[in-house]
Amino acid sequence: MINRVLIRIRVAQIVYAYFQNDDSNVKNAENNLVFSLEKSYELYFYLLSLLVEVTSIYQKRIALRKNRLLPSKEDINPDLKFAENRFVSLISKSQQFIEFVEEHDLSWENHENYLKNLLERILQSQIYKDYISNPVNDFNSDREFWRKIFKQIICEDEELDELLEDQSLYWNDDVEIVQSFVLKTIKKTNPELAEDELFLPIFKDQDDLSYAKKLLTTTLRNQVELREIIDKHTQNWESERVALMDMVIMQIAVTELLTFPSIPVNVTLNEYIDIVKAYSTNKSAGFINGILDAIVQELKKEGKLTKA
Repeated sequence: MINRVLIRIRVAQIVYAYFQNDDSNVKNAENNLVFSLEKSYELYFYLLSLLVEVTSIYQKRIALRKNRLLPSKEDINPDLKFAENRFVSLISKSQQFIEFVEEHDLSWENHENYLKNLLERILQSQIYKDYISNPVNDFNSDREFWRKIFKQIICEDEELDELLEDQSLYWNDDVEIVQSFVLKTIKKTNPELAEDELFLPIFKDQDDLSYAKKLLTTTLRNQVELREIIDKHTQNWESERVALMDMVIMQIAVTELLTFPSIPVNVTLNEYIDIVKAYSTNKSAGFINGILDAIVQELKKEGKLTKA
């Protein structure tokens, strides 16, 4: 699930913190990196559990209305399509889901008002009205309902963004990326999938974890040499005038260029320019693009840049 886009962002954040921290220990930084990536995976399950919890709130509402002193015909015979949604049922009964949520204490218990408000918005939406009126009643229509709800309502919910930000500092920059993973999960889910295929694994394979650790530790251990390479091409700039985040991103980018021959040069440059645009100043992208391009030309000339 955790892709290299998220890994690069997290490495930049850890390296930035490392340079600002008096207790600069490479092993501690590596442990922080792994922990932060695990927190991203928690967010993935937390967002999936939101669908389960909203459904549970609706199921409780139906039960309460049935027990009214003077229940209406609708209270006695409610439309159960939403309450018995097959997609949510499949997710909620998964042993992997149950164990992960319990083990990591991923609870919405303190956010009941938010759940109720979200439920109301869902019930008032055209997506819900179309879903209820649709004569087709199968797993695919149930899954498609939640895909639309998640994409059009939940992903656009600023209140949810604030709630998640308060929950964990590690989730601040992850929400948009992790939401895309949840959507991917919804799209691919079907009843024929094996239990261990319902959810995305934390890493596609161990190469991604190795890549993350190596990118971080190589950057930190070679910071003097990396700074020398960069300084050659920033002669018109005093080092102190280069923003710390800009310097961090350039060091990580040069590390990736030199350390991972299977990653094309243009991929590395494009990925880190995108990070600069999101995390540094408006002028930094053009500046860093020029510096990295000059470094690439120099490394090629010196025969130090070998790519598979």
